[in-house]
Amino acid sequence: MANESHQQTRGVTRLTIDGKEIVLVGTAHVSRESAELAESVIGEERPDTVCVELCASRHQSIRNSAQWRQMDIVKVVREKKAFVLLVNMMLTAFQRRIGKKLGVRPGEEMIRALDAAEAAGAGVCLADRDITVTLSRTWRSTSFWNKIKLFFQLLMSMGGIDDIDEQAIEEMKQEDILQSLLSELEKSHPSIRQILIDERDRYLAHRIRHAEGQKIVAVVGAGHVPGISKYLFDDIDPAPLETVPPRGKSLGVLKWILPLAILLAIIAGFFFGGAQTGKSMVFWWVAANAVFAGIGTAAAFGHPLTILSAIGAAPLTSLNPMIAAGWVAGLVEAGLRKPKVGDLEDLSSDILSIRGFWRNKVTRILLVVVFANIGSMVGTFVALPLMARVLGA
Repeated sequence: MANESHQQTRGVTRLTIDGKEIVLVGTAHVSRESAELAESVIGEERPDTVCVELCASRHQSIRNSAQWRQMDIVKVVREKKAFVLLVNMMLTAFQRRIGKKLGVRPGEEMIRALDAAEAAGAGVCLADRDITVTLSRTWRSTSFWNKIKLFFQLLMSMGGIDDIDEQAIEEMKQEDILQSLLSELEKSHPSIRQILIDERDRYLAHRIRHAEGQKIVAVVGAGHVPGISKYLFDDIDPAPLETVPPRGKSLGVLKWILPLAILLAIIAGFFFGGAQTGKSMVFWWVAANAVFAGIGTAAAFGHPLTILSAIGAAPLTSLNPMIAAGWVAGLVEAGLRKPKVGDLEDLSSDILSIRGFWRNKVTRILLVVVFANIGSMVGTFVALPLMARVLGA
């Protein structure tokens, strides 16, 4: 096997594998310079196939800005995908706001690469792993508190976009956009880098190496180029990278053990401490869960009846691993403030601002689910020491 590679200027890397020439074009995802580079290299090289760092859903997103109109928000809540969808929307919003600030469409370099491929008569390969799989694998690898940290880090990142200029965007070429957004969380949770970067490097390398033709141009984020260059020479099985691992058994057991332990503690309160002790433990359990779930739902600007539903559901759902207060509140909110066609049409613009996330009925439902669940979980941790204090008195 002939393995040759050498670096060239302006972000282009050339490799030869078994007689197949592969040209890697490293780009920043919101950069006018990168868009021009991708277009010019494809025009000059006239490849058989152009690989782009897109999956089918992201390809549809940049080609069809009206895709949000097809969303079934009730189905999203019922399938327990609210948090993942909300994070995905925040990532989309981050790119769109940077692009708007710089006068560049999000994914402009990919759009120009696709157009250049068509002009050159080249085939197109959507080489990236599905974004839902990537986010789901990241989700499964993080603890509840890291999920909350991730959510608020993305929220704060959206608020700091005005400080980013075009020079800073060019510097982001050295990182994947997901990696740059989650850099702080990555420091405390190294497995995130493996999922966001290393796994996708391997997946992209496999797809690029097996693309049709003898000459391939691959347009990818510059942060992926070193990894792809390394893994191109390996035989990679993509199947394990495309699956979402099941929830850990220990977490599943804990979800049942914790409610059982709480119920046993309350029974013990009645048995050893008498009716007053048992009633006090029940009071603190109900009060803490109800209050914090209500606060969370109110913070999402939920309907008053939605807030009441979260207050009523949280003390019960916290003892039932099969349901959560946020799911109940989200479905109530969807019923009381059913999104209209206009909400779906405005979604792509509303997600460009934090205020828009709270104003749009679709994203508000997602926020209700997330904030009610966070509130209920906080309420559980607040209730436990209060109940223990009553039992030990």
